[in-house]
Amino acid sequence: MMPETTLSDITLPDVLRQPQDKLRALQDRLLRQTVELCYRGHPFYQKLMKREGLEPRHIQTCDDLVRLPLSTKKDFLADPDAFRLQGDDLPIEAQTLWKIIYTTGTTSGRPAPIYVPSADHYAYLFASARRRELVDIRDTDTLVNLFPLTPFPMGAYARAPDEIAAVGAAIAFAHTGRPEGPFPVHRSLDDAVRMIERHHATILWGVSGFVRRVLLRAQELNADFSAVRMVMVTGEASSGAMLDDMRRRMRELGCADTRIVNRYGSTEQGGSMVECTPGSGFHSLAPDQIFHEVVDGETGRRLNDGETGMLAFTHVYRRGTVFLRYLVGDIVALTNATCPHCGRTCPRITSQPVRAGDVLKIKGTLVNLQVLKDQLERLPAVEEYQIVIRPMDEADPFSMDELLVRVSARDDLHAATAQEIIAQATKTAHVRPLVEFVDKNDIFDPLSGAKPRRVLDQRPPRG
Repeated sequence: MMPETTLSDITLPDVLRQPQDKLRALQDRLLRQTVELCYRGHPFYQKLMKREGLEPRHIQTCDDLVRLPLSTKKDFLADPDAFRLQGDDLPIEAQTLWKIIYTTGTTSGRPAPIYVPSADHYAYLFASARRRELVDIRDTDTLVNLFPLTPFPMGAYARAPDEIAAVGAAIAFAHTGRPEGPFPVHRSLDDAVRMIERHHATILWGVSGFVRRVLLRAQELNADFSAVRMVMVTGEASSGAMLDDMRRRMRELGCADTRIVNRYGSTEQGGSMVECTPGSGFHSLAPDQIFHEVVDGETGRRLNDGETGMLAFTHVYRRGTVFLRYLVGDIVALTNATCPHCGRTCPRITSQPVRAGDVLKIKGTLVNLQVLKDQLERLPAVEEYQIVIRPMDEADPFSMDELLVRVSARDDLHAATAQEIIAQATKTAHVRPLVEFVDKNDIFDPLSGAKPRRVLDQRPPRG
């Protein structure tokens, strides 16, 4: 049995403002313990290290992680159970399963489990309580959880009560989503709006696109959102334009405040990164649990501060599902410099994360569709949108590409909106698009999906 761990073993006082050398020394010490445990009892990394001729003595610091090959979502989805730490010599809180949450489906179509033992649950509670200074959840708040009720416990849905419990606030569950099975337990979008009214909710938390739809529907229903003082969004990239649109709608609804906390994270990571102020960059709020780096996605080479590459993270403290050098799938730039806005020394993502799948070649030109998404979200007439890339002639395997923008807007604004979209797409993506107007639920039905699918590539694979 391993010796009992105390708080001083796993963190530092005011860890988000510690000098870089002290923080890195802590991360190195925690990493050594995690690597040792993985070498003894983590099926995936045990096999990987032995295949590469690596032993724990070869990975003593975070700098030594570069010796370890990157792992990917494909690796995880192929065998999620292989990423669960095992061992009879682990402390009881590391062996006792608190809950299982799930992320994207595996190749078999089944959702991929993330195992959360008591040790990791406590670690999440501890980090949640510590980040109150940035996230500003108060013990007097009532939060409405707007994440959908899915057939499996989605990460954000399952962690919302943990975050609220950590500070002693109250929570209500909207339980929207696609009805599954024989039990009628789901609620409508209108039910969610009325719940916010009824409970005088002060905080709304959900996927950006869905929270925006709640605000839209609240305006249509003339709902009383006067108690709402803050919105938290996560689960999809939220451009400055989208956040400005949501703030405008909050003002029009008469909300108590228009603060929006833009959170960046992933179910696998098990922690959020948050801006201290809009545009400051996403701060790592658990550097004593997670180490971040930006790498060349092909070679695994670590990039310098400020260079743009693929984000990878390593759990320096986790005892359930554990990842080392795991590629998130986003393109970012990272800095370890002290934040000029708040003085925190923890690492920060300094660029808007871009999904690797949003950088596509269209008509032979490499296009960053995030830029086009930003432009579309700045158009006040646009209620919902979707960018579709498809062959001009589906019967021709060598057909040229075609860019279609599907949009929901008021009927009387169609002509002007189409002209603006064509102009913006031609300018930013260098491709003249087709524009199709549809009902907003045809693009994103908030009762049938967790988040909008903003980019849809319908081109067949080409050899």
